[in-house]
Amino acid sequence: MQKIIFLDIDGTLVNDHGIIPDSAKLAVRLAREKGHLVYICTGRSKAELFPEILEVGFDGIIGAAGGYIEVDQEVLLHEKVATEDVRHIVAYFDNHGVDFYLESNGGLFASKNCKAHIQNIIDRFLDENPHAKGEVEKGIQPFHDCLIEGEDLIREDINKISFLGSDLPIAEISKEFSDKFNVISSTVPIFGENSGELSVPGIHKATAIEKLLNHLKLDKQHSFGYGDGLNDLEMLEYVQYGIAMGNAKEPVKLAADDITDTHDEHGIYNSFKKYGLL
Repeated sequence: MQKIIFLDIDGTLVNDHGIIPDSAKLAVRLAREKGHLVYICTGRSKAELFPEILEVGFDGIIGAAGGYIEVDQEVLLHEKVATEDVRHIVAYFDNHGVDFYLESNGGLFASKNCKAHIQNIIDRFLDENPHAKGEVEKGIQPFHDCLIEGEDLIREDINKISFLGSDLPIAEISKEFSDKFNVISSTVPIFGENSGELSVPGIHKATAIEKLLNHLKLDKQHSFGYGDGLNDLEMLEYVQYGIAMGNAKEPVKLAADDITDTHDEHGIYNSFKKYGLL
């Protein structure tokens, strides 16, 4: 019986350094060879789906935390942030000294100090972990390098917004924007305390999965979801088998039907094998 599998990226498919374990690549390949469908289901926008990720081989994409669906290069859904809301975000974060970037399918548009902030994070990490240079060069460094500076940030093509850690509590950010956005903590730990993301309300990974299953005429009872972060909660609760990574946040583990090993302990491969997906 054909199954459909939804994989988060950050903290699930890739580790904290942005690297995909070889065992995860193998698991995806073997599952597809067996006839199962494997979809990316991520908070990332399409511009952040680097070649190393797409080359693993997937049947389609759910991106922007459920705001974008692509199947066989056909776009089924693309929700965007209203321009007036983008203007509000840019002004608020600038006034409070919060570095951020705006995510679109065509690029990641960084605030004035965002790239320098992320490079400082990378440099500090390498000072403390010089052995991780190779992983950084394959993982987070390409993300930093693809950020676009100097462009007009008041745009009509924005899917969601990510902000870096600062002295401004995320509770204050949530208070400011909760009437217009889903506000959650970042799924990238090195972005720091109070980092997070803003996405279109009423849209999340589960709403996108439901729409996709209807499009494919597939039954939910054959669905699997893998995640680790707070933006995976709805997905894990919606699919038939919601599986938290061993490195998942505690609320995610509590919401899941099962818990596998961490990404670096071959969590995806081990779980695929457990459920007969290989």
